[in-house]
Amino acid sequence: MKTLTLSQRLSLVFAALLLASSGVSIWLQISASNRHELEVVQRLSSGLAAHIAGTAQLMDASGWRADAVHDLFDKLMAVNPSVELYLLSNDGRVVGNGAPDNNLRRTTIDLAPVHKFLAGAPLPVLGQDPRNLDVDKVFSAAPVQVDGRDAGYVYVVLQGKAHDALVASLYGDSALRVALWIMCCMVVLTLIMGLIAFRSITRPLRALTRTVREFDGNGQRAAALPSNPVEQGDEIAVLSSAFAQMGQRISEQWQELTRQDQQRRDLVANISHDLRTPLTSLHGYLETLRIKDESLTREERRHYLDVALGQSRKVGRLAQELFELARLESGLVHPQAEIFALPDLVQDVFQKFELAAEARQQKLEVDMPHALPSVNADLAMIERVLTNLLDNAIRHNPPGTRIVVRLQGREGDVQVQVIDTGKGIAPELHAGLFTRASALRRSSPESGGLGLIIVQRMLQLNGSDIHMAAGKPTGTVLSFKLSTAA
Repeated sequence: MKTLTLSQRLSLVFAALLLASSGVSIWLQISASNRHELEVVQRLSSGLAAHIAGTAQLMDASGWRADAVHDLFDKLMAVNPSVELYLLSNDGRVVGNGAPDNNLRRTTIDLAPVHKFLAGAPLPVLGQDPRNLDVDKVFSAAPVQVDGRDAGYVYVVLQGKAHDALVASLYGDSALRVALWIMCCMVVLTLIMGLIAFRSITRPLRALTRTVREFDGNGQRAAALPSNPVEQGDEIAVLSSAFAQMGQRISEQWQELTRQDQQRRDLVANISHDLRTPLTSLHGYLETLRIKDESLTREERRHYLDVALGQSRKVGRLAQELFELARLESGLVHPQAEIFALPDLVQDVFQKFELAAEARQQKLEVDMPHALPSVNADLAMIERVLTNLLDNAIRHNPPGTRIVVRLQGREGDVQVQVIDTGKGIAPELHAGLFTRASALRRSSPESGGLGLIIVQRMLQLNGSDIHMAAGKPTGTVLSFKLSTAA
């Protein structure tokens, strides 16, 4: 069995509620109309029984006069065929009537409604019909007194058997059938218009359902929906906007995952390449030392050992950088922010590179104002950032290069620039300077390797980022900023 959709189930519920409410409304209208008719009939004829009791001689000293009752009944039937006249004793027994052939199905009448009527109860008041056991009727009643004492009641049924027969015959009348057909057509038309309106209202929901079913993660289907935030409006519009935003976000994340997966593949390939070269060289020199150990001079043996040691350092540096980068990207490293003076840290880092700069005939300089606010960051990470930047500037620039660390205090932060006057980095390498795959792929001396990636990750953990100035014909300018202490 096919499961109905939400829209179909809501349509069925709507149709059922509409039919039920229409039925209840029709029933209430008919009931109210009937009750109103009964009230009008009883109110108009409420004094009929009292008039009969006061004008007609229905009883004498010997008792009820049957001939007078029949005569009065005939006259009433001629004027109003729907009324029936009865005479009741004080205990409710029917002691006189004008019914043909004495056609009674009830010989005793409950007097409680009669007392309510005489007491002025709200109309309509329904009483028993001696000729009908199934339906109570509106009536008029009045006491009959003889010689100052109550002798019984005049009881007039205002809608008698003739009225019932006429009503029953009218049910087959064409006018009534037309009225019923009109009522049915109105219900059906209302149902059809309601379903059309409901389908129009739920069209955005069906469109959203199709979009959700066809969504494949690339965000193209979701892009067809309005992605602007909806603060007010119907719930379907809010849901469509939320789904469009979610689809766009999933698409961006999927593209990012795809890009990272490709970077991971490139990383593995480039690591293999970068490790294979020094390991092959290291293995070659060590094998040469073993095979030609007796034939090598002291100088040749020392040269081979120095080359092997250099390749070993290169492998060790690469392994250490890979380990440190993996640790930073694992999410387990959290910066321990503290307030410190940045000029003091720069001077400490300079002391570590003074001898290396002199050996390469390079010049280290600091450009900063006399008064500089303290910064709030992880001291060890910022020290490693400056160390990596200066190490790259020294190792990858020719002799005579001037390397400057410039500090500038601004509102809310301190800008740090590491400037060198070397030959710079090729423009085609700028875009991927801080990506892992590109860093490993570049084997030229201009490359900063994984050191710049580590710098970028550490700065990101401290709420900053590193940028390179573009458009410079020579030299390199790398800059970042640190927040000042509050």
